Amino acid sequence: MSRRHKRLAIWAASALLGAAALPTAVSTAAEPEPGTPAHLPSPAAADPAYDVLVFSRTTGFRHSSIDEGVTALRELGAANNFTVTATEDAAAFNPAGLAGYEAVVFLSTTGDVLNASQQTAFEGYINAGGGYVGIHAAADTEYDWAWYGGLAGALFRSHPQIQPATVTVEDRAHDATSHLGRTWQRTDEWYDYRTNPRTTAHVLASLDESTYSGGAMGGDHPIAWCKDYEGGRAFYTGGGHTEDSYTDPAFRRHLLGGIRWAARLTEADCRPETGYTSLYGPSGSQGWKQAGPGSFSDSDATLTSQGGLGLFWYEAKEYKSYSLKLDWRQAGDDNSGVFVGFPASDDPWSAVNNGYEIQIDATDSPDRTTGSVYGFKSADLPARDAALNPPGEWNTYEIRVEGERLQVFLNGRKINDFTQTDPARSLQQGHIGLQNHGAGDDVSFRNIRIKELGASTGPREGAITGIGAKCLDVASGASADGTQIQLWTCNRSAAQKWTVVADDTLRALGKCMDISGGGSADGTKVQLYTCNGTGAQKWVPQANGTLRNPQSGKCLDASGTSSADGTKVHLWSCHTGANQKWVLP
Repeated sequence: MSRRHKRLAIWAASALLGAAALPTAVSTAAEPEPGTPAHLPSPAAADPAYDVLVFSRTTGFRHSSIDEGVTALRELGAANNFTVTATEDAAAFNPAGLAGYEAVVFLSTTGDVLNASQQTAFEGYINAGGGYVGIHAAADTEYDWAWYGGLAGALFRSHPQIQPATVTVEDRAHDATSHLGRTWQRTDEWYDYRTNPRTTAHVLASLDESTYSGGAMGGDHPIAWCKDYEGGRAFYTGGGHTEDSYTDPAFRRHLLGGIRWAARLTEADCRPETGYTSLYGPSGSQGWKQAGPGSFSDSDATLTSQGGLGLFWYEAKEYKSYSLKLDWRQAGDDNSGVFVGFPASDDPWSAVNNGYEIQIDATDSPDRTTGSVYGFKSADLPARDAALNPPGEWNTYEIRVEGERLQVFLNGRKINDFTQTDPARSLQQGHIGLQNHGAGDDVSFRNIRIKELGASTGPREGAITGIGAKCLDVASGASADGTQIQLWTCNRSAAQKWTVVADDTLRALGKCMDISGGGSADGTKVQLYTCNGTGAQKWVPQANGTLRNPQSGKCLDASGTSSADGTKVHLWSCHTGANQKWVLP
């Protein structure tokens, strides 16, 4: 049984405790009919067997393509090791019934399709880690259920007539879109949505409204997206109105990638993304230069290393506070890396000796493996392993540099948090580059983009959550020096609104989170206190989720491993237990 199946089974069992059994009958899918649909690139390795529920109930307009959609999904399942159960019986939405599925597909559902208890069951399924895939009219569903609107990402407003259009593929790393070029020509019924999902979801593809008539979203028109949602995963695509969609190999592969991601068979960075500038894309290599031997080939704005040992570096500008994102893929057991913080030089060894390399080579030693700061700090290996896609599939790095702090995110999950202390080096200004390691080390890169952070981005504000999803809270909302910091049910009050400041302080009610007396003993009180710039008020997030006070070398800890309201937080030796894991805004 997979970890997700265990989580869902525990959720289903707890949901049924003390209650009468709910109906579990569903329409069982027939065995997939033989067929040899055209294929595009398949997953790099065979997936373990899993199960998908396809739900196509309609109480409004019914799409004539639903039958073709069910057939296509069954054929995809037969070819890719997942079983499909197709139903229009809403009674399938009960805890026991849903717990057996890695993903639930809403296939052009319309109107109100679930009653209140069924809605509660589906919310519980997603909260327990379940996956949702919405196809086309899944956005024309459950308008009065606000939770579902958040899950789907956006709801239907209108559409013009069926016509061809150009789809701009914004993310070519996600498994649903990695097989596509930079643009995708399709004929479909193109939905306009009531809201733009870009600020709450990660947009995979959008419509070029200049290529068809009737688009009404003002030029920014997402049409496929993904998001993490309340413990689960949600993928939506606006395609799929026409019967022909379901015989189109590219659209079928698009659906397969969405299902695989929702079912946690592949990883991706599905955090919302805005404000990035492309450094290497359709316009080519302007501003880039090769140092040392070897080179990179370019095919469809995809760079692939050739020979080496050399460095392809961006000489046009130095950066000092930024978020660098790029997509990468290994062909096999290959070696490469991303360099940051090095001075301009035509000698690739200058980057090695003066900068920092974020490694790509999952089989190397801990301080030289994928996600490590090469030779300086290993990645959080359990987190890295959980986030890493295998050779043949794309991965996304975010390398975030702020001052002398370097954080590494792999497919949206933080796997390294490193602070530079070498007086001969500095992250506060430097160039970025891609390594071509040597003959036979074939690593590809796509969609290299950067967002400069700077002072204009301001501090981050919001809740800090810990064990039991409780919030870090200033007792009674008092601002007096010495007020205890505690856990409390999240309530969005000012006592739970924390500001994460660049000087490593955490502030609420105009004061700082502080270690009483600057102590270092286990159990020392953590309190609110007037900000004074001392080491007792410094808190540095670690890759393993802890908040560490560098002066004492100890961590913020919820006493007694409790999540009860009023649980005091204090200083304690770091051990990475659940009561020392914190999520910052």
